[in-house]
Amino acid sequence: MKRQYLEDYAVGQVYFSGTKRVVKEEIIAFAREFDPQFYHLDEVAALDSPFNGLAASGWHTAAMTMRLLVDGEFRPAVGILGVGFDQLSWPRPVRPGDELRVKSEVLEVRPSKSKPDRGMIRVQNTTLNQNDEVVQMFTGNLLVPRRAPAA
Repeated sequence: MKRQYLEDYAVGQVYFSGTKRVVKEEIIAFAREFDPQFYHLDEVAALDSPFNGLAASGWHTAAMTMRLLVDGEFRPAVGILGVGFDQLSWPRPVRPGDELRVKSEVLEVRPSKSKPDRGMIRVQNTTLNQNDEVVQMFTGNLLVPRRAPAA
C-alpha cells in the first residue's frame, strides 16, 4: 500500500485494520509487566471484580490498537506520528477470545501555517470487538508530511 501525504486525506475518509485475536496468556503477561491488578491477572479472582471476569488492561487494548493501526490501511508517509490524543475511553472490557479491529475516520485536515512541509490531521479511532461493540475510542492528532511543500 502506498504512503499517504497530507494532500491524500479528506474529512470523512475511513480506513480499516485487520484483526487481532486476544489471547488469555498475552493479557496476563502484559498485566504482570505493566498493570498488575487482579482482574487482569487471575481468572478466578477477576470474577469478583467490576469486570466479572478476566479483562485486558486498557493500556494493553491501546497497545493492540496501535499494532492494528500500524498494520492497517491508514498509512501516513512518516508513520503514525501522534502529537497527542483526546477523549480516550474504554466503554467495554476486552476479553480472552475477542477479535479486535480498528476503524479510523478523518475528522480534520489542516496544513501548518508555520511549517509548509507538513500539516495535522485529527482521526477518530474506534476499536471494535467481533460483535461490533466499541471497546476503545480516541481521537488522535497526527503530524503528516506534505507531498510537495507549499510555496
